[in-house]
Amino acid sequence: MKMEEKKCICFNLLGSFSYAVVPVTANKPDSGENANEVSRILQNTGKKTLSVLQYLIVNHARNITAEELVDTFWTENESSDPANVLRNMIYKIRNLLKHMFPNEEEMLKTLSGCYAWNPNLSIRLDTQRFEEACLKAGKESGRACMEELRQAVSLYKGDFLAGNDSEWTREPRQYYRTLYLEGCKRLLPFLEEQEQWTQIVGICSQAYQVDFYMEEFTAYQMRALIAMGQPEQAVEKYRCFKERLLKELGLLPTEEIEQIHTLALGFCRHRTGDEEDIFRLVCEDAPAKQAFFCSFGVFQNIVALERRHLARSGHISTLVIVSLDGSAPLTTDVRRLERILQEGLRTGDPVARIAAGAYILMLTGANAEHAQVVTNRLACSFHKTYRHSNARLNFRLSALCPDGAVNK
Repeated sequence: MKMEEKKCICFNLLGSFSYAVVPVTANKPDSGENANEVSRILQNTGKKTLSVLQYLIVNHARNITAEELVDTFWTENESSDPANVLRNMIYKIRNLLKHMFPNEEEMLKTLSGCYAWNPNLSIRLDTQRFEEACLKAGKESGRACMEELRQAVSLYKGDFLAGNDSEWTREPRQYYRTLYLEGCKRLLPFLEEQEQWTQIVGICSQAYQVDFYMEEFTAYQMRALIAMGQPEQAVEKYRCFKERLLKELGLLPTEEIEQIHTLALGFCRHRTGDEEDIFRLVCEDAPAKQAFFCSFGVFQNIVALERRHLARSGHISTLVIVSLDGSAPLTTDVRRLERILQEGLRTGDPVARIAAGAYILMLTGANAEHAQVVTNRLACSFHKTYRHSNARLNFRLSALCPDGAVNK
């Protein structure tokens, strides 16, 4: 009697939902002769039906009760008879599976009050392989760790079940996203040490799409582009990153990013050798009737120059630290505070971010009394403009004296 050949069905859940069938005796996956037809059917399948199928796939290793599916996918007011709706949906799912796997019989079985996959099927998920590689890398070191991380990162094709916005997908989506980002952060130092610049650029480009706010990916990519002899692209990467950071979070790049940007500009100038271009670079991005936002390093240089000016003029300036204190989402109030600082300070007043929701600024030529007037005006403007915000502004003033000393 010929034994039934066991099949392995591979479902890809990271990124776009897809599958492949691998017979035990086969050397490579077979996506099916009717793949185009299945793709059309998937596109025309209702979102909830497809989500239920994906839920069953994710939990393929255990029996799923009808009660669990009803609780997961239907609210109390959504249907008067969710159990009957579920039975009809399972019928549709079985028909869908027949189109996806025409050579398989009764893939999804109905047991006593629950559903289970045919035990003759071997089901593998890319999420399992991805998680295994990440966890194995945590137990390895050196080259073995790097190879596991490289495999894990290559398996991540996008967010878990991209396009499925069901509540049940949110937790695993964040879990796999975190594993991926942590894997990238661990892999990049290995690749940089081995000068694998092309791989670094590719990994950072994808990681940036997952979470652009993790600035180390931009830093690694810019350094790799400079090492590859493409400083112009590093400068462009900086421009796009800075623009998005300001627009979405109201923040400026860190000092590390600014230093890499300066290095990239230096290579660009060295290439052109154009003195007129150097003058243009020095004079570009002139502020337009707003405070001058800069990196902390640039701010330090401005303060150093101001000290020399004060020593000659005998005047005094004031340093101010302003920080947010409140329960509202920080990113929202950070954008609000930056807008108030931009519009409420003079064009020549420099401002630098020193922490999340904290800035240092210099009020040129202002003594303590004048500085207090300015801070009161800023606080009043913030609370008047954003009266529904729970945030409060805290100010700390220090006088910058002609001899360079700072008096609190």
